[in-house]
Amino acid sequence: MLNQPLKDLVTSKLLPNVQTPAQYLGGELNQVCKDHRQVRGKLCLAFPDVYTIGMSHHGLQVLYTLMNQREDWACERTYTPWTDMEQQMRRHGVPQYSLESFTPLSDFDVVGFSLQYEICSVNVLTMLDLGGIPLRAEQRTMRDPLVIAGGPCAQNPEPMAPFMDLLVTGDGEPALPAICDAWLRLQEAEPALEGEAGRQQRAEALAELARSLPYAYVPRFYQPEYRDGRFIGHQRTRDDVPATIEPSVISDLEGIPLPTKPLVPFVECVHDRISIEIMRGCPWQCRFCQSTVIKRPLRIRSVKTIVDAALESYRNSGFNELSILSLSSSDYPHFEELVTELKRVFRPLGVNISVPSLRVNDQLRSIAELLGNTRRSSLTLAPEVARDDMREQIRKKIKNEDLFEGCRVAFRNNYESVKLYFLCGLPGERRVDLDGIIEMAETIARIGKEERGRFARVTASVSNFVPKAHTPYQWNGMQRREYFEEAHRYLWSRRSIRSVNVKCHDIDTSLLEGVLSRGDRRVADVIELAWRRGARLDSWNEHFEPSRWWQAIADVGLDVDVALHEPYEMGARLPWDHVNVKYGRPFLEKEQTRSVIQLSAMADAT
Repeated sequence: MLNQPLKDLVTSKLLPNVQTPAQYLGGELNQVCKDHRQVRGKLCLAFPDVYTIGMSHHGLQVLYTLMNQREDWACERTYTPWTDMEQQMRRHGVPQYSLESFTPLSDFDVVGFSLQYEICSVNVLTMLDLGGIPLRAEQRTMRDPLVIAGGPCAQNPEPMAPFMDLLVTGDGEPALPAICDAWLRLQEAEPALEGEAGRQQRAEALAELARSLPYAYVPRFYQPEYRDGRFIGHQRTRDDVPATIEPSVISDLEGIPLPTKPLVPFVECVHDRISIEIMRGCPWQCRFCQSTVIKRPLRIRSVKTIVDAALESYRNSGFNELSILSLSSSDYPHFEELVTELKRVFRPLGVNISVPSLRVNDQLRSIAELLGNTRRSSLTLAPEVARDDMREQIRKKIKNEDLFEGCRVAFRNNYESVKLYFLCGLPGERRVDLDGIIEMAETIARIGKEERGRFARVTASVSNFVPKAHTPYQWNGMQRREYFEEAHRYLWSRRSIRSVNVKCHDIDTSLLEGVLSRGDRRVADVIELAWRRGARLDSWNEHFEPSRWWQAIADVGLDVDVALHEPYEMGARLPWDHVNVKYGRPFLEKEQTRSVIQLSAMADAT
C-alpha cells in the first residue's frame, strides 16, 4: 500500500479509542484497489454521512462501479467520521482519507460529494477541512482537487455553492466520467501555479468546464442579487458561461450496467442487502414530490436484466435479502412478471425479496399474496393524505378501498403491522385532514383484528411538509412552528386504539431543512458559522442542537420569515431558477395555478 505509514498510525493510535473501528479500515469484499502509479486520474466519492448510511446508498455503489470499470481511473470512498474519530484525527494530525488506499483527500484529482439530505451540509465542511482542502472554492488553486457535488440537494445548489467548484443535477452516470476526464485534460495542459496566479488559473479551467458541459454549474460565475433582503436574480460575471444549466439525463437506462459486485460492509448497516434499481423516474406527478420532477423521464430496465444482475450480485456478496428500487415499484410495467421470476430464482436460495415504494392502487390488493411473507412482518405504504379532496389537490390519485383491501390481504398472509407515511402542513390543510390520518390508521387496525383476532400495530409517521425547489408548491411558504406544534398535539389527542402509534417528525429539524433547501447563497454563511461553532452529524438526534443553528441564522442576519414562511409571487425569480428541469417552469406554474383554484373550491366546500 502506498500510504502504509498513515494506515499504521490509524490502526495503532486512533482505532483503539473509537467505537466501531471496522468502519474506518476499508478492505471490504468487492473493494477495488488500484495502484495510483498505473492510472491517469484519482477520484474519491465522499458521502457526507457516516459509514452505516453511506454504505447503504445505492447511487454510490453505481458510480463506484462505473468509474472503476475504467482502467485509467481509480475510484475510492470516504465517509464522515463519527465525532470520536474526528477528535482522534485532529489530535494526531490524521487527514480525511480514502478507505481503499488511505490516501488523503487533498491528493485526489477529483472529490465528489453526494448531497442527499440538507441537514448533512455541515458534514461536507468537516470532510473538506479534515482533508486539507480549502472550504471556499475561491480559495483553491489548480493544486487542489476539483470539488463537485450532485444528488437531490443540488436541485437548489445555492446554499452549498460557495463550497463547491461545480454542481450537477440529474443523472450522475454520464456526467461524472465527462467531468473527470475534462478536468484531467485541463490539469495536464499546463503546470499548476500557486497563490493568486493559481487561483486565476483554476478560474479559467472552471470556465472551460462551464462552457463545454451543459450540466456543469460553476457557482463563482453567477453573482446573486438582492433587494429589500430578498433574492431577485443572478448576474453572470462572464458572458461565455450559459445563462441556465441543463440536467444530465440518461436516455437508455437499460444500457447502463447495474453494479453486480456490491461492497459488503464489515459492520451492520442500515440496509444490508442487494439493491437493484428497476426503474428511474415516476409515472405520476404529485405536486409535493421533488423526485418525480427531477428524475424525468421515466425509464425502465427489462426483467431479464434485473434478474440476471440480482443473481450475479447474490453470488458476489451472499446477502440474504434483495430489494428492488424505484420511486414507485408497483408501477413498473412488468411488475408481476418480475416478482414471479425473482421468487422462482431466489426463494430456493433462501433470499427474501423486499419491495419498498409500493403505490396504493388496485394492484396493492394482490401484492402481499404475490410476495408472500417468510420474514417480513410489516407493510409500508405512503398515502400522504387521508381524504379524497386533498388527494386531488396534491395529485396523488389513490383510493382508500384499495389501501384497506391491500392491508386485509397482507394480514391474511401473516403480515402483522402496517406503517403509513403522511404529510402535515400541506397547502390548504384542514382539521378534517388531520382527523382522516387517525381514522385511516384505526380502520386498518380494526381490519387486522377482523383477520387476525387482535388489533394490528399501525404506525402513522407524520412528516412536516417542506415546499421543495422544482415542485408546483415551490412558491408556497412553509407552515410555522406553532402550526406544527398544534397539529401534532391534535393528532395525539384523537387516538382511541392503543395499537395505533403516531410518530411526528421533529419540528426544528423540519424548519431547518426548509431553510437549507429553500434558501439562497446567504445560507452558506449560516452553514459555515454553525459548523465552526460545533455543528456535527446533525441528522443524528444525539448531535442536533437547534439553538446553535437558529443563533447562526440570527447572527448572519437571515430573516427566517422571508426565507421560509413568506410565499413567493408567481413572477418572482427563485434562487434555483437558473437550474433547469424537464418540462421547466411553465409546467410548474400551470400546476400551481390549478392548485390555487382547487384550494379555493375546497375552502368554499368546507
